[in-house]
Amino acid sequence: MDATATTYLPYALLAMGAYALVSPLMRVATTGPNAIPSDVAVVVSNTLLVAMAVGVIAYTGQGFTTHLASPKLAHVLAAGVFLGIGILALYRSLSLGPVSVVTPIFAMFLVFSAVIGFLFLGESFTARKGLGIVFAAAAVYLVSGA
Repeated sequence: MDATATTYLPYALLAMGAYALVSPLMRVATTGPNAIPSDVAVVVSNTLLVAMAVGVIAYTGQGFTTHLASPKLAHVLAAGVFLGIGILALYRSLSLGPVSVVTPIFAMFLVFSAVIGFLFLGESFTARKGLGIVFAAAAVYLVSGA
């Protein structure tokens, strides 16, 4: 394993573990008796997200306002719009459908993000990665019962 992988791999694994709990928890929260509307769940959970991010920024001393003049801020804002759309749609779909179908379909964003990386960001494409994409799509098809 190269040195760079040792820096991002723990975060990727932590993200995977944490995200694995989001869909089941939101499904329980947004269905059945005393269900919280999915849009309210978005506001509550993402308010906590913002508070945690502000805490990390303060703890690490990264600053905030110094980055608002970056020419890359437009990318961050666009990502925020798409993140908002995605989270609103995910929470709504979880309030309407089973986790075992919704989550694999949602997870296809990983495949599409990889393809965007290959096509527009100059990331390397290999036969192994292509086969992984095919398997991921097949897995979603099989798991979702489509």
